[in-house]
Amino acid sequence: MAAVRDNVFPTRMNLTMTKTRLKGAETGHSLLKRKSEALTTRFRVIVRKIEDAKLKMGKVMQNASFSLAEVAYITGDISYQVRESAKHATFRVSAKQENVSGVLLPAFERDTRAGAGSQFELTGLGRGGQQIQKARAVYMTAVEMLVELASLQTAFVILDEVIKLTNRRVNAIEYVIIPRIENTISYINSELDEQDREEFYRLKKIQGKKKERAAAAQRETDKIKSTAEHDMPVRDILAEQVDEDIIF
Repeated sequence: MAAVRDNVFPTRMNLTMTKTRLKGAETGHSLLKRKSEALTTRFRVIVRKIEDAKLKMGKVMQNASFSLAEVAYITGDISYQVRESAKHATFRVSAKQENVSGVLLPAFERDTRAGAGSQFELTGLGRGGQQIQKARAVYMTAVEMLVELASLQTAFVILDEVIKLTNRRVNAIEYVIIPRIENTISYINSELDEQDREEFYRLKKIQGKKKERAAAAQRETDKIKSTAEHDMPVRDILAEQVDEDIIF
């Protein structure tokens, strides 16, 4: 199976750009890996907190049910009194966000209004007031734990999705993107090496041709010189020199 690579023209500029892409991919992989590890650590902490909260929630709800049974046994049905006394919400929830490695996790907190408990002070005044206040305190604790558990569950769901997405990105970069870029770099290097070898062979052939031409020209010059020297007539210096007559 052929290596998967990008379709690029093998030039040194593309080689530099591809190496820059590889460095960016490795940096991104490192950052995403550390982000995944941080989110996984926080995810495990939240899982442990959810387990503890659910165990505590079971005990608190059990106590709340017993308290409500005591109230019903002593005072009877007080639901109509509670509805008449409740004028506004006495338990409010405020939401804020917590940033964990770039992920915003919602956190819910209790926001009790000042003086909210005064509207239930007269409930059970005739009988069972102590049991009613005890049941109210137990159920208030249960609602607080429900808010805490809702905050943990929401963070659990969000972190679970974000961790899956981050791990998919990490695996895609590690097993798809980086190998493809490395194959592209290997392809460009091999092509550039082949071009260098072809250029070296071409220059060597050109130099050889030049040497052959220079040698041929030198041989032609030597041949012309030798031919000219062979065809040149031999001068008879004695025949050409004429002595003057001497008169005695």
